[in-house]
Parts: sequence; C-alpha cells; structure tokens
Amino acid sequence: MALLELKEVNKVFKSGKTEIEALKPTNFIAEAGELIAVIGPSGSGKSTFLTIAGGLQTPSNGDVLINGNNLIDLKEKKRASLRLKEIGFVLQSSNLVPFLTVQQQMKLLDKVKKDNLREDQLEQMYDSLGIGELLNSFPSDLSGGQRQRVAIAKALYTDPSIILADEPTASLDSDRAFEVMDMLKAATKQNKKTTIVVTHDTRLIDYCDKVYKITDGLLKLEA
Repeated sequence: MALLELKEVNKVFKSGKTEIEALKPTNFIAEAGELIAVIGPSGSGKSTFLTIAGGLQTPSNGDVLINGNNLIDLKEKKRASLRLKEIGFVLQSSNLVPFLTVQQQMKLLDKVKKDNLREDQLEQMYDSLGIGELLNSFPSDLSGGQRQRVAIAKALYTDPSIILADEPTASLDSDRAFEVMDMLKAATKQNKKTTIVVTHDTRLIDYCDKVYKITDGLLKLEA
C-alpha cells in the first residue's frame, strides 16, 4: 500500500529573470513498511524533495498523495490537519519550543492531536532514546545530540503513518546513530509506517530497504 506518492512533481524557483529547477520532474512511491534513504550532496535538492513530500512546500507542478489524499487539492487548513495526523517530521533544527521542558513538549502535542502513544509506550521510547532523565530539562540545557533525540521522540509520539527525517543522526555519535536507526526501522516494520531519511550519512544505508540518490535536483533509485 502506497502511503506517499509523488507524480511528476517538480519545483522551480525564480531569481529575477533566472529560473532554477531545484527538483526535476519526479515520480516516487513509498509503501507501508519501507525505510528509504535519500542521499546526495548539499544543494542537490534533498530538502526541497522532503518539504514537498511533507506538504510544507507546494510543487510547481505535479501531485503529492498521502494515504490517497492529494495535497494539491486541499485548502491549507485541511492540508495542515492531514500533516498533523499522518506525518512526523524530524528536522535538522530540532524544532523544539525553547520555554518548554522535554515533557511539556509532548504534552503540547496532546492539545492538538489525540490518540498519541500510551504512557507505557512513551516511557519505553524515552528509554530507547536515552532521554528518560531529561524530561524536566529545557532545550537550552541539552546538547545538540540530546535535542535531536527529543525531536525524534516528538515525531514518533503522534504515531504518524509517515516519518520524514532530515539528517536525523547528524549530531549523534555512531553508537547513538545506530540505536536511532534501529528504533526507526522497528517502528517502520512493526507498525507498517513509511520512513524517509534524507542524509549525507552513508552509515545508515544498510538499514534501508531502498536508497535514492539526488543530484542537481534529479532523483534516481540506486541499483
């Protein structure tokens, strides 16, 4: 079952009279239970691909389907509602609210979405990510790696169908990076989710079912 599909999607940015095609016409399907890596150098179009796939950016052309719902056909309010329900984002910036503790970050999500992880599942996730002792800490008290692990916890807490992760292991050492990938892979396989990891980190490829490479906006499946 396809949870995410891009059909002839591209993105063109204009700079004066110049047009830059950041993402060339792209067809892409991610099935339930698949963990997919998208690799490529800086400026290759990885982030453009990810933000379009997650409905954070509108393509210049083409269709983006999430669980069969075409984002292009939805008004912004319904699009935002679908994102909240179906997609968990892990962004490089960690995207944490600076004046909330780790535990309060999760409680905030309860105000905007129901049916999140049960308390026992949440505690298990805290333990797996090694943040159980940080629940009363503010983002400013955390290291970069700790903030990234909290961001991953936030993405998983809402139990989304699709997880979109932008360099999720960039600030983690090898042991912690592998633990995070083990967790993402388990969540993907056991709960029939789709996880897409955009990364420079070739250590992660062995965890993935498919690997795509993007170069100058052109996305291709690696053999």
